[in-house]
Amino acid sequence: METHPGQPEQGATARPNWRHTRYGDKYVTVVIDLTPTRTNTGPARLLAVLEGRSKKAFKSWLDDQTQQFRDTVEVVAMDGFTGYKTAATEAIENVITVMDPFHVVALAGDKLTQCRQRLQQHTRGHRGRSGDPLFGIRRTARTRAGLLTDKQWHRLLRVFDDPAHAAFEITWSFYQDIIDAYQAERPSAGKKLMTRVIDTLKAGVPADLAELRTLGRTLHRRRDDVLAYFDHPGTSNGPSEAINGLLEHLRGTARGFRNLSHYIARCLLDAGGFRPQIHSLL
Repeated sequence: METHPGQPEQGATARPNWRHTRYGDKYVTVVIDLTPTRTNTGPARLLAVLEGRSKKAFKSWLDDQTQQFRDTVEVVAMDGFTGYKTAATEAIENVITVMDPFHVVALAGDKLTQCRQRLQQHTRGHRGRSGDPLFGIRRTARTRAGLLTDKQWHRLLRVFDDPAHAAFEITWSFYQDIIDAYQAERPSAGKKLMTRVIDTLKAGVPADLAELRTLGRTLHRRRDDVLAYFDHPGTSNGPSEAINGLLEHLRGTARGFRNLSHYIARCLLDAGGFRPQIHSLL
């Protein structure tokens, strides 16, 4: 959440898996203060760990905060889960919600992978195997075009030369356009490119491009959140993912947790959300 108590402050939500048992809710929602990363004063800080992954969990936490706190919130960065967006807009007046660039690119990349797998089954009748053209470029296809080597380009172009792979080539092209939008030198140029991608996909995609049709509907539905990034460049869930990594490491070194309260307390201690008061011994 980006606030304005003198300096901009930003926070975000994510949902790490806190246990692998079959009983109870396996996920938690984390709320993170990204102020230090925006002001270059330090790392992001964990504010809260909430039971469950839901709109209710996040909104209840926001409602429990003071009105002064909510009034300072300007921007909330989040992943693609719409429950967080709804919670933020209902609890905070005039808040700007930003869909994290990593998750937008990952969404497009997942659709590219689904397209490749569908064509693999259609052309070969089985899952990818060593020697299959589409299987051989599965990692290359998810790489930004500007980073491809000559060898990778050669392998990729061989796949594109097959008319049976036309849907894959088109989907790959849109995937690269989305990456290019976030890599643009000027936010205005990136916003223009992303707008064109969303409008093109919304205008009408042939039925045989099923993955792009689905991607287009999602991007159109979250259009304002996706484009808001370019008006607030640097608003990202990246530090949130870093803290999630710390929490996963914590869970591993503790050999797992069974008590959620204990897990939350350890998370807050390890990720900087809790500062215990130290009393001198007399």
